[in-house]
Amino acid sequence: MLNKINFYLEKIYRFSGYVAAFFLIFIAIFILLGVCSRIFGFYIRGLSEYSGYCMAASTFFALSYTFSEGGHIRITLFLEKLNKKLRKIFEIWCLLVATIFSGYTAFYFTKMLVISYKFKERSEGADEILIWIPQTPLAIGSTILFVCVFHHLLKYFYNND
Repeated sequence: MLNKINFYLEKIYRFSGYVAAFFLIFIAIFILLGVCSRIFGFYIRGLSEYSGYCMAASTFFALSYTFSEGGHIRITLFLEKLNKKLRKIFEIWCLLVATIFSGYTAFYFTKMLVISYKFKERSEGADEILIWIPQTPLAIGSTILFVCVFHHLLKYFYNND
C-alpha cells in the first residue's frame, strides 16, 4: 500500500513540474504579446501583471518537483563528512524544519486565498483581476510542496530504520 501511495505522490510531483512548465510558456506568450502590441501601437492591459502571476505559479509548482528530484541546493559536502549517526540526525532535523516551514507557508497561502475570496479583493494593477485567481496556484503549489517534504520525511524514516 505504501508503494502505491508513493507511486501516486511521485506522479503528482511530476505533474506539478509539467504545470510549472505550462506557466513558463504562458510567461513567454505574455511577453511576446506585450512586445508585439508595442510594435503595432496598441496596449493590452495587465500583461506584465499576468506574467508576474505566472512566474509565481511556475515557481511554486516547480518547488515540489525539484525537491522530489533532489534538485534543491543541499550541503552534501558537509553531510558526507559526518558519520552515519550524525548524518541521519542532521538530515532528520533538516527535513523536520523544512516540513514545518513548508506547512506554515502552505497554511498561510491558503488562508490568504480564502480571505481574498471572501472579500472579493482585486489587484492594484491595470488589470484589476480578482486576486484569489492568481493566488490559487500559489496555495496549491505550496500545499504540494508541504506534502512532498513531509512525504520525504516519512520515506526517510521508513527506509532508514
